[in-house]
Amino acid sequence: MFDTLPGFRDFPPEACARRNHLFRVFRNVARAFDFREFDAPILEPLDLYIEKSGPEIAAQLFHFEDKGERSVALRPELTPTLARMVAAQANALPKPIKWYNIGEHFRYERPQKGRGRSFYQFNADLLGEASIGADAELIALLGAIMQTLGLGEKEFAIRLSDRQTWILFLDDIGIDLKQRPSVLDAIDKSGRRKPEQTIESLNLAVPGKGEQIFQKIEEIKQINDLDTLLIKLDSFGIEGQARAKDWQNLMSELTAHQVNPFVKIDLSIVRGLAYYTGFVYEAFEASGEGRALAGGGRYDHLIKKLSGNVDLPATGFAIGDMTLSDCLEKNGLLPSYIMAPDIFVISGQDQRNSGIFLTAKTRKSGFAVSHSLKATGFGKQFKEAGKSGARYALIIGEEEEIQKKVKIKDLKSSGEISVDQTKLIQQLEKIDEEGGINSSE
Repeated sequence: MFDTLPGFRDFPPEACARRNHLFRVFRNVARAFDFREFDAPILEPLDLYIEKSGPEIAAQLFHFEDKGERSVALRPELTPTLARMVAAQANALPKPIKWYNIGEHFRYERPQKGRGRSFYQFNADLLGEASIGADAELIALLGAIMQTLGLGEKEFAIRLSDRQTWILFLDDIGIDLKQRPSVLDAIDKSGRRKPEQTIESLNLAVPGKGEQIFQKIEEIKQINDLDTLLIKLDSFGIEGQARAKDWQNLMSELTAHQVNPFVKIDLSIVRGLAYYTGFVYEAFEASGEGRALAGGGRYDHLIKKLSGNVDLPATGFAIGDMTLSDCLEKNGLLPSYIMAPDIFVISGQDQRNSGIFLTAKTRKSGFAVSHSLKATGFGKQFKEAGKSGARYALIIGEEEEIQKKVKIKDLKSSGEISVDQTKLIQQLEKIDEEGGINSSE
C-alpha cells in the first residue's frame, strides 16, 4: 500500500470540484479584467531561479540533473518563467501585457497548515505600464476575485504598503544602501517574531543600533491612515512629495474601482523579496489570523535582470489555493457540488443498443448521461439510476422501440411522459426550463 508523498495532495472528485470552483472564479474574473491566460512548462533550468533569488534558493526546490545532464527544477513560482517568455517576444507583444496563469508549483519545504510541497497558484501580471493605474488594476482584480468568492469586509482585507516609502523612511533614520536589504528583511519578518529577535537581526545589519532602529521602525509601522502618511512623506522634500502624490492617486483610483473598503494602509507589509520596487500588498483574513491569502507588488527591474536586455516595468500578484480554500471553508463559502448525471438511460435487454443510441444522442446535445454498462433487468437499472442521483430517466422497452418513442421519467416527482424519439431533445430542454414533470402528467 502506497501513501501520498508528504506535502502532496490527492483530489478525488468532490475535492477536485471544489478546487475547480476556485479556478472558474479566477478565470471568469481575470477575463472580465481583460487578462489573457497563458501556460508554461513546470520544469525549468535551475539557473533561472538562482539568477532571481540566489544560490540559497536551491535548498527549497525539487531539483535534479536530467538525462541530458542539465540542472533542472520544478517551478516554485511563475515570475521567472513569465520574464523568460515575455523577453523572448517582447517587441512583438502589444503593451500593456496582461497575462494570468493557474498552475501547479513545488517547493521542498516542511509541510504545515496552509503550505504544502505541491500547491496551485493563480498568478496575474501586468507588464509594460509604469503608471499607478497598473497597480490599481491589479489590486482591483485581487479584490474582485475575493468578493466573487463571497468574501466581504468582515472576512478579508488587502494590506497596502510601499517599498519606495520605506526607502525614504530608512534614509531618514540613517540606513545606508548596503544595510537596506537586511533591514527590510528584518521588518518583513517582524510581525512573525518576538521583538528581541527583530532587534537581534537589526543589530546584525546595523551594529550597536538595533534597539534604536527598532523603536523608530515601530513608530513608522503605526502609521495606518493616508493623511498621517502624507504629512510624513511631505517632510522628506521633493522625493517624499512625489511619492505622496502617488499614494493619493492610487487611493483615488482604488476608490473609483470600488475596492477601497477592503484596502488598509499597513506599513508592516514589506514583502521580503528584494526585487520589489514600489507598492506592495498582501490579502489576509480580516481577523489577521493565518497566512496571507495572496501577495504581490511592483517589480520594475526583474525582467531586465532575468532577460539581460529587455527592460519592462511590471507588477503582479499570486493567490495560493491552500490558504484561500481554508479561509473559504471556515466561512462556509466552499460549495458542495452534486456529482450526478442529468439523465440515466434504462433499456430492455433486447433494446440495449437502442438505449446506447439514446445515450449518445443526448450526450451530444450537452446533457450529462449515464447508463448501465452491462445488460441487466429493469429493476436493477432503476436502482442504479436512483443511486446515480440523476434527475431524469429515459426508458425504452419493446413497446417504445416499436413505436419509436421513449419515456421520460422525473425521478424526483415520479411524473412521466412519452415522446417521439425525434422530439426527445426538444422535449428534454422544455422540461429542463419548466423545472421538471408534474406527477399528474
